[in-house]
Amino acid sequence: MSDDPDDSAAYGDLAARHVSVRRVLGLFAPYRIRIAGVAALMILASAIGLAGPFLLRAVIDVALPQHDLTLLLGLVAGMVAVALAAAAVGALQVVLTSRIGQAILHDLRVRLYAHLQSLSLGFFAGTRTGEVQSRVAGDISGLQSLMTETGSDLGRALSAVAMTAVAILILDWRLAVFVLLIVPGTVLISHRVAHLREALTWQRQARAADLSAVVQETLSVPGVILARTMARGPHLTQRFTRISGDLARLEVRSHTAGEWQWMLIGFALAVLPALTLLAGGLLMRTDDPASIGTLVAMIALQEQLLWPFEQLLEIGRDMRKARALFARIFEYLDRPVEITERADPVILPRARMRGEVQLDRVRFAYAPSGRPAVHDVSLTIPAGSRIAIVGPTGSGKTTLGYLLARLHDVDGGAIRFDGVDLRDLSFDTLAQMLGVVSQEPYLLHASVAENLRFAKPDASEADLIAAARVAQIHDHVVVLPDGYDTLVGEGGHRFSGGEKQRLALARTILRDPPILLLDEATSALDTRTERAMSLALDALSKGRTTITIAHRLSTIRGADRIIVMQAGHLVEQGTHDELVDRAGLYASLLRGG
Repeated sequence: MSDDPDDSAAYGDLAARHVSVRRVLGLFAPYRIRIAGVAALMILASAIGLAGPFLLRAVIDVALPQHDLTLLLGLVAGMVAVALAAAAVGALQVVLTSRIGQAILHDLRVRLYAHLQSLSLGFFAGTRTGEVQSRVAGDISGLQSLMTETGSDLGRALSAVAMTAVAILILDWRLAVFVLLIVPGTVLISHRVAHLREALTWQRQARAADLSAVVQETLSVPGVILARTMARGPHLTQRFTRISGDLARLEVRSHTAGEWQWMLIGFALAVLPALTLLAGGLLMRTDDPASIGTLVAMIALQEQLLWPFEQLLEIGRDMRKARALFARIFEYLDRPVEITERADPVILPRARMRGEVQLDRVRFAYAPSGRPAVHDVSLTIPAGSRIAIVGPTGSGKTTLGYLLARLHDVDGGAIRFDGVDLRDLSFDTLAQMLGVVSQEPYLLHASVAENLRFAKPDASEADLIAAARVAQIHDHVVVLPDGYDTLVGEGGHRFSGGEKQRLALARTILRDPPILLLDEATSALDTRTERAMSLALDALSKGRTTITIAHRLSTIRGADRIIVMQAGHLVEQGTHDELVDRAGLYASLLRGG
């Protein structure tokens, strides 16, 4: 935890760039008609509530002195009716406000999630999963009270303060001026306290994200295995304790900073009724004295004024704290989308997809000023051919796979499928054309069937079985306790590495893409299963373009052409026998592996 003033400066710059009143109010714009209805209910509730003090004055100055029981009963009945009507209108307003607030939060949450889905792979490679989860869940949940309770309280308090102030002026303008003198000082104190707590709220949320990241990393299945096999459980607990302690201290400070200053507001509001009585007593010595009923009504109106006024000050303080949450959310929303779909993308029907791939002087670097990971690569892959891409570590072969899948866009040149630039294809068309099985397959925490249907939601059970048979996984699935309804566990932990890769392959096969990209998809298989799966892939590859990114050269000897890369360049290409005879880099890699 740091109290470095640079932290506050960094937050101030962040908030200034991403948060504005206009932008926050824009979240409410789609619901302006409903909000106007709620505002009308708030004004109505305040107007109804104002009748009470005037009825009370009539009771004290007229009904009681005249011993008029009938008038007294009527006035009391009126006070009861006013209280009941105000309560009913207030309850309806709370229900409507809560619904509007939840709808706004839902819109914001979905908007943020959809935006994150559109960001490039580079963003997620450089961002902790726990940090992303914290902003989607924690920060938006932190706005819960602002969007529901605070919004309701703000409108109710504003209307109550405004109408009560008018009523006080009507009752006795001299006492009203005395009462309202307290406003400037309390507003200034509230502003100072809010400024302190806003920066602390930003620090608190950042530390909460650290805690979320630690939980996500260390309490996942791989994290627990690592901790136990390394006997690092106590160390991780100490680390968690330190972060949790920092968070606890920031929680306290974000809620109590400037509390002594805030105490002055409470003190001033508490003594105001007593001072008003004193002022009223002094006025009684003038030529135009205030009546006892006026003084009692004034105290009653003060009670109606002071609690919403104090609430307004608290709301102002809390809204400044909410600004820190908006800054974190809007910072993500303002991240540029690097992979975009054209306004009028090319859509190819499945029947027209052939599977030809062309790379034309492709260049790509992860950093604008960094060394290109892929440089000046040109290649034509005929439809239906089997191509292997090999090279030493850092040669750019995996990056080339990312570019083919459009997980990154090329910096120069072009990649074309069936003559169409990837950047011109619709996302759906690209997903139908290219099926990817990565070296580290990812399975959802769902059943086997749900994992397979992620690729094709309308797939029948027969389709699932056929794809699983090709991937050599059906026989394993059917002997599980629940068959295809078996839960795979987080990250597919119930299955071995080879079984997960075969499930991932079955999922891709289910889409029946004309181009298949295998990033060492058989690396986790034992020799026997690899041999069986290779036969299946041979059958699957007929009429389909297959691009294999290989680390084990023994798996690609039968490829129609082998592409050899080094330091981002294409340095050799040919069949296995041709490259061996050439005695170049491929032959050297073959001897080394």
